[in-house]
Amino acid sequence: MTKEIYDITIIGGGPAGIFAAFYAGMRQAKTKIIESLPQLGGQLSLLYPEKLIYDVAGFPNIKAQQLVDQLVEQIKPFDQTICLDEEVLQIEKEGAMFKLITKKGTHYSKTVIIAAGNGAFQPKRLTTEGHEQYEGKGLHYFVTDMEQFRGKDIMICGGGDSAVDWALMLEDVAKSVKLVHRRPTFRAHEHSISLLEQSSVEIETPFVIQELHGDGEHLTGVTLFNPKTDDSKTIDVSNLLVNYGFSSSLGPIKNWPIELTRQSIVTDSATRTSVDGIFAIGDISTYDGKVELIATGFGEAPIAVNHAVNHINPKERVQPMHSTSLFDQ
Repeated sequence: MTKEIYDITIIGGGPAGIFAAFYAGMRQAKTKIIESLPQLGGQLSLLYPEKLIYDVAGFPNIKAQQLVDQLVEQIKPFDQTICLDEEVLQIEKEGAMFKLITKKGTHYSKTVIIAAGNGAFQPKRLTTEGHEQYEGKGLHYFVTDMEQFRGKDIMICGGGDSAVDWALMLEDVAKSVKLVHRRPTFRAHEHSISLLEQSSVEIETPFVIQELHGDGEHLTGVTLFNPKTDDSKTIDVSNLLVNYGFSSSLGPIKNWPIELTRQSIVTDSATRTSVDGIFAIGDISTYDGKVELIATGFGEAPIAVNHAVNHINPKERVQPMHSTSLFDQ
Protein backbone atom coordinates (compact mmCIF):
# COMPACT_ATOMS: atom_id res chain seq x y z
CA MET A 1 0.00 0.00 0.00
CA THR A 2 1.53 3.32 -1.06
CA LYS A 3 1.79 6.14 1.43
CA GLU A 4 -1.15 8.09 0.04
CA ILE A 5 -2.33 10.65 2.54
CA TYR A 6 -6.02 11.45 2.95
CA ASP A 7 -7.57 14.51 4.54
CA ILE A 8 -10.21 12.52 6.43
CA THR A 9 -10.42 8.79 7.09
CA ILE A 10 -13.73 7.55 8.43
CA ILE A 11 -13.68 4.35 10.46
CA GLY A 12 -17.08 2.72 10.03
CA GLY A 13 -19.43 2.54 7.07
CA GLY A 14 -22.79 2.75 8.79
CA PRO A 15 -25.30 5.57 8.17
CA ALA A 16 -23.35 8.22 10.10
CA GLY A 17 -20.07 7.23 8.44
CA ILE A 18 -21.52 7.26 4.93
CA PHE A 19 -23.15 10.64 5.47
CA ALA A 20 -19.88 11.98 6.88
CA ALA A 21 -18.17 10.86 3.66
CA PHE A 22 -20.79 12.73 1.64
CA TYR A 23 -20.36 15.90 3.65
CA ALA A 24 -16.58 15.62 3.42
CA GLY A 25 -17.05 15.63 -0.34
CA MET A 26 -19.06 18.81 0.01
CA ARG A 27 -16.04 20.35 1.76
CA GLN A 28 -13.76 18.98 -0.99
CA ALA A 29 -11.82 16.83 1.47
CA LYS A 30 -10.01 13.77 0.15
CA THR A 31 -11.78 11.03 2.07
CA LYS A 32 -11.60 7.32 2.74
CA ILE A 33 -14.02 4.96 4.52
CA ILE A 34 -12.65 1.84 6.22
CA GLU A 35 -15.38 -0.68 7.10
CA SER A 36 -14.80 -4.01 8.87
CA LEU A 37 -17.87 -5.63 7.28
CA PRO A 38 -17.93 -6.78 3.64
CA GLN A 39 -20.56 -4.14 2.79
CA LEU A 40 -21.55 -0.60 3.70
CA GLY A 41 -24.55 -0.04 5.93
CA GLY A 42 -23.43 -1.39 9.28
CA GLN A 43 -26.14 -2.93 11.43
CA LEU A 44 -28.86 -1.63 9.12
CA SER A 45 -27.67 -3.83 6.25
CA LEU A 46 -26.42 -6.80 8.26
CA LEU A 47 -29.11 -7.20 10.91
CA TYR A 48 -32.38 -5.71 9.70
CA PRO A 49 -32.29 -4.55 6.07
CA GLU A 50 -36.06 -5.04 5.72
CA LYS A 51 -36.98 -3.19 8.89
CA LEU A 52 -38.87 0.08 8.54
CA ILE A 53 -37.28 3.19 10.09
CA TYR A 54 -39.59 6.00 11.15
CA ASP A 55 -37.34 8.72 12.59
CA VAL A 56 -35.37 9.92 9.55
CA ALA A 57 -36.34 13.47 8.61
CA GLY A 58 -38.23 13.72 5.34
CA PHE A 59 -39.30 10.06 5.26
CA PRO A 60 -42.59 8.95 6.87
CA ASN A 61 -40.92 5.52 6.84
CA ILE A 62 -38.11 3.90 4.90
CA LYS A 63 -36.63 0.40 4.86
CA ALA A 64 -33.18 0.18 6.41
CA GLN A 65 -31.50 -1.13 3.26
CA GLN A 66 -33.24 1.46 1.11
CA LEU A 67 -31.85 4.18 3.38
CA VAL A 68 -28.37 2.70 3.04
CA ASP A 69 -28.73 2.47 -0.75
CA GLN A 70 -29.71 6.13 -0.95
CA LEU A 71 -26.83 7.18 1.29
CA VAL A 72 -24.43 5.26 -0.97
CA GLU A 73 -25.98 6.91 -4.03
CA GLN A 74 -25.51 10.28 -2.36
CA ILE A 75 -21.72 9.90 -2.06
CA LYS A 76 -21.15 8.70 -5.64
CA PRO A 77 -20.48 12.18 -7.13
CA PHE A 78 -17.41 12.54 -4.89
CA ASP A 79 -15.78 9.17 -5.73
CA GLN A 80 -14.59 8.60 -2.18
CA THR A 81 -12.25 5.67 -1.51
CA ILE A 82 -14.00 2.77 0.24
CA CYS A 83 -12.14 -0.14 1.87
CA LEU A 84 -14.41 -3.02 2.86
CA ASP A 85 -13.79 -6.13 4.98
CA GLU A 86 -10.90 -4.35 6.69
CA GLU A 87 -10.70 -3.68 10.42
CA VAL A 88 -8.59 -0.91 11.90
CA LEU A 89 -6.55 -2.55 14.63
CA GLN A 90 -4.42 0.35 15.77
CA ILE A 91 -4.07 4.13 15.39
CA GLU A 92 -0.71 5.81 15.83
CA LYS A 93 0.36 9.42 15.53
CA GLU A 94 3.16 9.93 13.02
CA GLY A 95 4.25 13.54 12.77
CA ALA A 96 1.31 15.67 11.67
CA MET A 97 -0.73 12.68 10.51
CA PHE A 98 -2.24 9.45 11.74
CA LYS A 99 -1.23 5.94 10.79
CA LEU A 100 -4.10 3.44 10.74
CA ILE A 101 -2.96 -0.17 10.83
CA THR A 102 -5.05 -3.08 9.54
CA LYS A 103 -4.26 -6.68 8.64
CA LYS A 104 -4.23 -5.61 5.00
CA GLY A 105 -1.84 -2.72 5.35
CA THR A 106 -1.41 0.83 6.61
CA HIS A 107 -3.46 3.95 5.86
CA TYR A 108 -2.37 7.55 6.39
CA SER A 109 -4.66 10.45 7.18
CA LYS A 110 -4.49 14.03 8.44
CA THR A 111 -7.64 13.52 10.55
CA VAL A 112 -9.82 10.59 11.63
CA ILE A 113 -13.56 10.35 12.23
CA ILE A 114 -14.62 7.25 14.17
CA ALA A 115 -18.15 6.16 13.26
CA ALA A 116 -17.95 2.57 14.47
CA GLY A 117 -21.52 2.28 15.76
CA ASN A 118 -21.71 -0.03 18.76
CA GLY A 119 -18.40 -1.65 17.98
CA ALA A 120 -18.20 -5.38 17.38
CA PHE A 121 -21.60 -6.95 18.03
CA GLN A 122 -23.20 -10.37 18.29
CA PRO A 123 -26.84 -11.37 18.81
CA LYS A 124 -27.82 -12.60 22.28
CA ARG A 125 -28.50 -16.26 21.57
CA LEU A 126 -30.80 -18.81 23.13
CA THR A 127 -29.45 -20.87 26.00
CA THR A 128 -31.94 -23.69 25.37
CA GLU A 129 -30.21 -27.05 25.08
CA GLY A 130 -29.54 -28.09 21.49
CA HIS A 131 -30.44 -24.75 19.94
CA GLU A 132 -27.22 -24.62 17.91
CA GLN A 133 -28.33 -27.39 15.54
CA TYR A 134 -31.26 -25.27 14.33
CA GLU A 135 -29.38 -22.04 13.64
CA GLY A 136 -29.99 -21.31 9.97
CA LYS A 137 -32.45 -24.22 9.85
CA GLY A 138 -35.46 -22.44 11.28
CA LEU A 139 -33.81 -20.52 14.12
CA HIS A 140 -32.94 -16.94 13.17
CA TYR A 141 -31.48 -13.92 14.98
CA PHE A 142 -32.02 -11.36 12.23
CA VAL A 143 -33.84 -11.07 8.92
CA THR A 144 -32.15 -10.39 5.60
CA ASP A 145 -35.10 -11.29 3.37
CA MET A 146 -38.71 -11.32 4.52
CA GLU A 147 -39.70 -13.51 1.57
CA GLN A 148 -38.10 -16.52 3.26
CA PHE A 149 -41.04 -16.46 5.68
CA ARG A 150 -43.82 -16.13 3.12
CA GLY A 151 -46.68 -18.51 3.84
CA LYS A 152 -44.97 -20.01 6.89
CA ASP A 153 -45.79 -20.19 10.59
CA ILE A 154 -43.36 -18.02 12.51
CA MET A 155 -42.74 -17.32 16.16
CA ILE A 156 -40.93 -14.17 17.32
CA CYS A 157 -39.42 -13.88 20.80
CA GLY A 158 -38.65 -10.56 22.44
CA GLY A 159 -40.33 -7.55 24.00
CA GLY A 160 -38.57 -4.55 22.50
CA ASP A 161 -38.99 -2.41 19.41
CA SER A 162 -37.24 -4.86 17.08
CA ALA A 163 -39.45 -7.82 18.03
CA VAL A 164 -42.67 -5.81 17.76
CA ASP A 165 -41.62 -4.19 14.48
CA TRP A 166 -40.79 -7.55 12.91
CA ALA A 167 -44.08 -9.03 14.08
CA LEU A 168 -45.99 -6.19 12.40
CA MET A 169 -43.93 -6.35 9.21
CA LEU A 170 -44.24 -10.12 8.85
CA GLU A 171 -47.98 -10.13 9.54
CA ASP A 172 -48.83 -9.81 5.84
CA VAL A 173 -46.04 -12.14 4.70
CA ALA A 174 -46.22 -15.18 6.98
CA LYS A 175 -49.10 -17.61 7.30
CA SER A 176 -49.23 -16.83 11.02
CA VAL A 177 -47.17 -14.80 13.50
CA LYS A 178 -46.91 -15.41 17.23
CA LEU A 179 -45.07 -12.95 19.47
CA VAL A 180 -43.68 -14.39 22.71
CA HIS A 181 -42.43 -12.31 25.62
CA ARG A 182 -41.45 -13.26 29.15
CA ARG A 183 -43.29 -10.28 30.62
CA PRO A 184 -46.96 -9.32 30.22
CA THR A 185 -46.05 -5.90 28.81
CA PHE A 186 -43.79 -4.82 25.94
CA ARG A 187 -41.00 -2.23 25.97
CA ALA A 188 -41.60 -1.07 22.41
CA HIS A 189 -42.67 2.40 21.30
CA GLU A 190 -46.26 3.21 22.31
CA HIS A 191 -47.40 3.66 18.71
CA SER A 192 -46.00 0.25 17.74
CA ILE A 193 -47.76 -1.41 20.68
CA SER A 194 -51.04 0.21 19.60
CA LEU A 195 -50.60 -1.21 16.09
CA LEU A 196 -49.75 -4.61 17.57
CA GLU A 197 -52.96 -4.65 19.58
CA GLN A 198 -54.94 -3.98 16.39
CA SER A 199 -53.10 -6.61 14.35
CA SER A 200 -53.68 -10.33 13.80
CA VAL A 201 -50.43 -11.19 15.59
CA GLU A 202 -51.06 -13.72 18.37
CA ILE A 203 -49.48 -12.61 21.64
CA GLU A 204 -48.12 -15.20 24.06
CA THR A 205 -47.20 -13.76 27.49
CA PRO A 206 -45.65 -14.35 29.93
CA PHE A 207 -43.73 -17.25 28.36
CA VAL A 208 -40.12 -18.30 27.85
CA ILE A 209 -38.71 -20.87 25.44
CA GLN A 210 -38.30 -24.24 27.14
CA GLU A 211 -37.46 -26.61 24.28
CA LEU A 212 -37.01 -26.71 20.51
CA HIS A 213 -38.37 -29.59 18.44
CA GLY A 214 -37.32 -30.91 15.05
CA ASP A 215 -35.38 -33.59 13.24
CA GLY A 216 -32.03 -31.85 13.53
CA GLU A 217 -32.37 -30.44 10.03
CA HIS A 218 -35.64 -28.54 10.31
CA LEU A 219 -37.37 -26.81 13.21
CA THR A 220 -40.92 -28.08 13.67
CA GLY A 221 -42.07 -26.70 17.02
CA VAL A 222 -41.32 -24.82 20.22
CA THR A 223 -42.34 -25.61 23.78
CA LEU A 224 -43.14 -22.54 25.87
CA PHE A 225 -43.09 -22.36 29.67
CA ASN A 226 -45.10 -20.00 31.85
CA PRO A 227 -43.02 -19.32 35.00
CA LYS A 228 -46.02 -17.91 36.86
CA THR A 229 -48.25 -20.94 36.45
CA ASP A 230 -45.66 -23.66 35.75
CA ASP A 231 -47.66 -24.56 32.64
CA SER A 232 -46.06 -25.63 29.35
CA LYS A 233 -47.42 -25.85 25.83
CA THR A 234 -45.98 -26.86 22.47
CA ILE A 235 -46.69 -24.84 19.33
CA ASP A 236 -46.01 -25.98 15.77
CA VAL A 237 -43.79 -23.46 13.96
CA SER A 238 -41.24 -23.82 11.19
CA ASN A 239 -39.35 -20.59 11.95
CA LEU A 240 -38.28 -18.96 15.21
CA LEU A 241 -36.94 -15.41 15.19
CA VAL A 242 -35.19 -14.45 18.43
CA ASN A 243 -34.89 -10.71 19.20
CA TYR A 244 -33.18 -10.63 22.59
CA GLY A 245 -30.92 -7.79 21.53
CA PHE A 246 -27.21 -7.69 20.79
CA SER A 247 -24.10 -7.60 22.91
CA SER A 248 -21.32 -5.35 21.72
CA SER A 249 -17.70 -4.75 22.56
CA LEU A 250 -15.24 -2.06 21.57
CA GLY A 251 -12.80 -4.62 20.19
CA PRO A 252 -9.49 -2.96 19.14
CA ILE A 253 -10.91 0.49 19.97
CA LYS A 254 -10.32 -0.11 23.67
CA ASN A 255 -6.57 -0.09 22.98
CA TRP A 256 -6.54 3.14 20.99
CA PRO A 257 -5.07 6.27 22.63
CA ILE A 258 -8.42 8.01 23.24
CA GLU A 259 -10.53 8.59 26.34
CA LEU A 260 -13.30 6.02 26.82
CA THR A 261 -16.17 5.59 29.23
CA ARG A 262 -17.77 2.16 29.37
CA GLN A 263 -18.47 1.22 25.74
CA SER A 264 -18.22 4.73 24.27
CA ILE A 265 -15.70 7.32 23.13
CA VAL A 266 -15.86 10.58 25.08
CA THR A 267 -16.29 13.69 22.90
CA ASP A 268 -17.17 17.33 23.31
CA SER A 269 -20.02 19.12 21.52
CA ALA A 270 -17.76 19.54 18.46
CA THR A 271 -17.29 15.71 18.30
CA ARG A 272 -13.61 16.10 19.28
CA THR A 273 -12.06 13.24 21.23
CA SER A 274 -9.21 13.48 23.72
CA VAL A 275 -6.75 13.26 20.80
CA ASP A 276 -6.43 16.37 18.67
CA GLY A 277 -7.43 15.49 15.11
CA ILE A 278 -9.55 12.45 16.00
CA PHE A 279 -13.33 12.88 16.08
CA ALA A 280 -16.15 10.44 16.90
CA ILE A 281 -19.80 10.40 15.82
CA GLY A 282 -22.86 8.20 16.04
CA ASP A 283 -23.54 5.53 18.63
CA ILE A 284 -19.84 5.06 19.46
CA SER A 285 -19.56 8.58 20.90
CA THR A 286 -20.95 10.03 24.09
CA TYR A 287 -21.27 13.49 25.63
CA ASP A 288 -23.57 15.17 28.10
CA GLY A 289 -27.14 14.97 26.81
CA LYS A 290 -26.36 12.48 24.01
CA VAL A 291 -29.36 10.73 22.44
CA GLU A 292 -28.55 7.64 20.36
CA LEU A 293 -30.56 7.94 17.16
CA ILE A 294 -29.69 7.69 13.48
CA ALA A 295 -30.87 11.29 13.20
CA THR A 296 -28.34 12.31 15.87
CA GLY A 297 -25.51 10.63 13.96
CA PHE A 298 -26.56 12.43 10.78
CA GLY A 299 -26.35 15.73 12.66
CA GLU A 300 -22.95 14.96 14.16
CA ALA A 301 -21.42 14.00 10.78
CA PRO A 302 -21.18 17.55 9.34
CA ILE A 303 -20.04 18.89 12.71
CA ALA A 304 -17.12 16.45 12.71
CA VAL A 305 -16.26 17.08 9.05
CA ASN A 306 -16.30 20.86 9.41
CA HIS A 307 -14.05 20.75 12.46
CA ALA A 308 -11.75 18.24 10.74
CA VAL A 309 -11.41 20.57 7.75
CA ASN A 310 -10.64 23.45 10.10
CA HIS A 311 -8.11 21.28 11.95
CA ILE A 312 -6.26 20.57 8.69
CA ASN A 313 -6.32 24.22 7.66
CA PRO A 314 -7.27 26.73 10.38
CA LYS A 315 -8.00 29.29 7.65
CA GLU A 316 -10.95 27.17 6.50
CA ARG A 317 -14.23 28.14 8.09
CA VAL A 318 -15.89 25.79 10.54
CA GLN A 319 -19.24 27.22 9.43
CA PRO A 320 -19.56 26.36 5.72
CA MET A 321 -21.69 27.84 3.01
CA HIS A 322 -25.18 26.44 2.50
CA SER A 323 -25.33 23.36 0.27
CA THR A 324 -27.19 25.32 -2.40
CA SER A 325 -24.06 27.44 -2.79
CA LEU A 326 -21.70 24.47 -2.99
CA PHE A 327 -23.32 22.77 -5.97
CA ASP A 328 -23.58 24.26 -9.45
CA GLN A 329 -27.14 25.27 -10.19
